[in-house]
Amino acid sequence: MSMPNQDTGLTEFGYQNKLKRTLGGFHTFAAGISYISVLTGTFQLSYFGLSLGGPAYWWSWPLVFLGQLLVALSFAELASRYPIAGSVYNWAKKLGGKHVGWLAGWMMLVASIVSIAATALAYQNTLPQIWAGFQIVGDGSSTTDQSVNGILLALVLILFTTLVNAFGVKLMARINSAGVLLELVAAVLLIIALLFVVQNPPTVVLETSGTEANYGGSYLGAFLVAGIASSYVMYGFDTAASLGEESINPHRNAPKAILRALIASAVLGGLIILLALMAIRDLDDPRLGEAGLQFVLGEALGPVVGRLFLVAIFIAITVCVLAVHTAAIRIAFAMARDNALPGGSKLAKVSPRFQTPVVPAIVIGVLAVALLLVNVGQPQIFTTVTSLAIILIYISYLLVTIPMLVARLRGKWSSAKQPGRFSLGKFGLPVNILAVAWGLMMTINLAWPRREVYNAEPPYHWYLQYSSLLFVGIAALGGFAYYWFVLRHRVGVLADHAAKPSADESEQDESATTVS
Repeated sequence: MSMPNQDTGLTEFGYQNKLKRTLGGFHTFAAGISYISVLTGTFQLSYFGLSLGGPAYWWSWPLVFLGQLLVALSFAELASRYPIAGSVYNWAKKLGGKHVGWLAGWMMLVASIVSIAATALAYQNTLPQIWAGFQIVGDGSSTTDQSVNGILLALVLILFTTLVNAFGVKLMARINSAGVLLELVAAVLLIIALLFVVQNPPTVVLETSGTEANYGGSYLGAFLVAGIASSYVMYGFDTAASLGEESINPHRNAPKAILRALIASAVLGGLIILLALMAIRDLDDPRLGEAGLQFVLGEALGPVVGRLFLVAIFIAITVCVLAVHTAAIRIAFAMARDNALPGGSKLAKVSPRFQTPVVPAIVIGVLAVALLLVNVGQPQIFTTVTSLAIILIYISYLLVTIPMLVARLRGKWSSAKQPGRFSLGKFGLPVNILAVAWGLMMTINLAWPRREVYNAEPPYHWYLQYSSLLFVGIAALGGFAYYWFVLRHRVGVLADHAAKPSADESEQDESATTVS
């Protein structure tokens, strides 16, 4: 018979649950969908897709959704069995061993910290358009004014997310859920509003704007680059499972939250982009490639209504950064309680008052701020590093789906459906194979050293164009080398977090001691 405080869902990993279960089904769904943040991603990156692929870049949205759905289905099966903090880290460790797990967790943690800083910069594309007073530095006419002001606004947002996460998961969940509800309502209202101002037929999504001319007359090259805009949005759905130790009935709720977050984001985002393209008055307007859908809102809906929806985008950006920060804290906490990070015992300490790991919240916030400050005068380099963070996330996903596929092929993964648990059954193997193939193709497409992605503006340097290979190599090999030579021999569940033996096991230990 187990001890009353034992969490049987974690004993397989050797942990006892130090976190408090307070989150319901909507909270976990909100965490996943706010990380994806359809309003943030579609508006922040639409200029990229439009400038490099024209309106036809829209087709990358359903394509990326189908590919990521394969990954999400595999993750849902894992989440049903192992709804655990630092989901990707612990899943990779369970399936591929502690070395693979550490690398997956490390790459996801680095990518998450960079994503916090990068997403916070989206304030600059939104707040000054709502009110000119948000352009605190200069008048915004120069790129320097815009970049410095963007960093200032981002600092305020990261301070907010740090404080909210430090004060407990319940406060975070309330703010996040309220923000997500407003974002979903705004997304539906935006779709309705755009329906009344359409100018073009749905066939506008066949318009390439002549972008194929830059790729020898073939649109495939332009599409592969422009489609990166969609791949930058649809990830982070695993956050719903990463809050598993703080959720009620996570075995049932986490898989649903993962799939619902991705599907809802894909449907709403796809409709918003489609109807916004149909609402464009002049497809040749150069401002489309500079400001993207933000420009369309103001032109098609008018300044007042456009500003109201920009307020909704501001809320979406806020809860998105909050969710990314939350997910990064869970990864750091999960690795720290295995003593797999420097200062593990401090990073893994759960505040008895706030029932949350406070130190990781602060450390991650400080590191994200440091990234912003280092790049004050180098916005192009920062954009490059942001792109590279997405590659790290796709690779960390592969470090889960590939070991999962190996386990299936070796007969070490049971597809038998358990009551109340999500299972792919006989479809598990083909879905897993396609998820791995998709992840490999996307990683190659993202990492391909294209100048228009990694060195779009002068000065042109070879190391910027090839920064994808250099950065990923340094992050992966450098990080793993530190783990192998410094951390590897220290890794093990900290005593404060180790699962306590059951009453039966304790009696057996005592009997063995008596006999000896």
